[in-house]
Amino acid sequence: MIYFSLGLYFLLMLAIGLYGYRSSTANLSEYMLGGRSLHPAIGALSAGASDMSGWMLMGLPGAVYLSGLSAAWIAIGLCIGAYLNYLLVAPRLRIYTEVANDALTLPDFFADRFAGGAPALRIAASVIIVIFFTLYTSSGLVAGGKLFESAFGAGYSTGVLLTAGVVVVYTVIGGFLAVSLTDFVQGCIMFLALVLVPLATMDTLGGPGATLAIVTEQRPEFASLLKGTTTLGLISALAWGLGYFGQPHIIVRFMAIRSAADMVSARWIGMSWMVIAIAGAVATGFTGLAWQLANPSDFEEPETIFIVLAQVLFHPLVAGFLLAAILAAIMSTISSQLLVSSSSLTEDFYRTFVRRSASERELVAVGRGSVLLVAAIAGGLALDQNASILSLVSNAWAGFGAAFGPLVLLSLFWARLTAAGALAGMLAGAATVLAWVYWPVTADGSSLSTWLYEIVPGFLVALATTIGVSLLTRRPPEVIRARHKRVVALTRRIGAI
Repeated sequence: MIYFSLGLYFLLMLAIGLYGYRSSTANLSEYMLGGRSLHPAIGALSAGASDMSGWMLMGLPGAVYLSGLSAAWIAIGLCIGAYLNYLLVAPRLRIYTEVANDALTLPDFFADRFAGGAPALRIAASVIIVIFFTLYTSSGLVAGGKLFESAFGAGYSTGVLLTAGVVVVYTVIGGFLAVSLTDFVQGCIMFLALVLVPLATMDTLGGPGATLAIVTEQRPEFASLLKGTTTLGLISALAWGLGYFGQPHIIVRFMAIRSAADMVSARWIGMSWMVIAIAGAVATGFTGLAWQLANPSDFEEPETIFIVLAQVLFHPLVAGFLLAAILAAIMSTISSQLLVSSSSLTEDFYRTFVRRSASERELVAVGRGSVLLVAAIAGGLALDQNASILSLVSNAWAGFGAAFGPLVLLSLFWARLTAAGALAGMLAGAATVLAWVYWPVTADGSSLSTWLYEIVPGFLVALATTIGVSLLTRRPPEVIRARHKRVVALTRRIGAI
């Protein structure tokens, strides 16, 4: 029965891919951005589903299972960051990318923000996207491998290949529309699963009070939000929210929603989904711990607690649906990351530097080939089954947040920004994150990234560098400043400022 549910899920995803192929892949704009016609509800749930990935159903519940409610500070930081992203970035970016020569990708926007006068900025942004998204995609494939190994007894490598295979097929065939529609369906599945599993677990244990009593009796420190935390630990957890301003696979949804005026609707739909779903993920880890304490068993992999609860508490047909939710979370993120990487390779490398005269049909073909290339490399990296989902995600999240976050905000809100400042800040942010993670230096006996999450120094260094270099270089020409004023005026006109 579990396999029947999963089979139906796979068929549904492939059917949506075929629909996307027939509806919206005629040119590069449709293949990469859906022709900028996304409904706000689809855009919001697509952004949420592509954001959370297997981390929401495996990584976060596993962290709460291991550390208790103190791990929920990451979720709190993410909710704050997501709300500010919708409020500050979404409407103005939707307007600015259209005004800036109808930019299709984030590197495209960065270059066109300076009237095409920043080819080095385009190249650097594209390289960062491909490198970090390959790492990010591999984290999703690791989650897929662990799912199939834990839930079905299949080989880890088989799980990686099967997950990659289905995602690649519907992404290659259907492009952005297929990815967004599958994300919408997957977001609905994830939402239901993250409500059902903790509620069913609490009901089995005798209700919320009994569940809390089990944990407080045996692990009292796990029931506290602050127990065992430090100031730097809280800063690191909340700083996850900074990453939202620079995540290409999330903010590209803002570029694709049909109008800036729709951002208010998208914001409330997206945030309602996120708050309930992420609370469900925290509750899954906490109730899973209570269930394990009440029913001791040989359980070695905290990141699979959702899988264990689904198999133990539900009928196989429902369990198959719940396991499909994990696949939904994994696939929604992988497909978005593959498409963004592909669009960058196609638009920012191939069309810009290889064949400026390439036809739309040729560009779509190159985009599909790029999806296959990135998926193959990420799949190779994912074959290391000892990799932690949370650590892989945290490194890539920090890399994007530091490299692009300050630049996106300053591009949208500061007319004095220069191309030199943008390039310097972006490179400084990415380099700081990599140095913080891999530099063989310790603080109080711990690695730098354990002591303080790398996005904090990366974001601050990038922000200071961007502002400093911009002030030291020549002011942007009047045409760029005039366009910036036009975007501000348009944003005010729709009441989004």
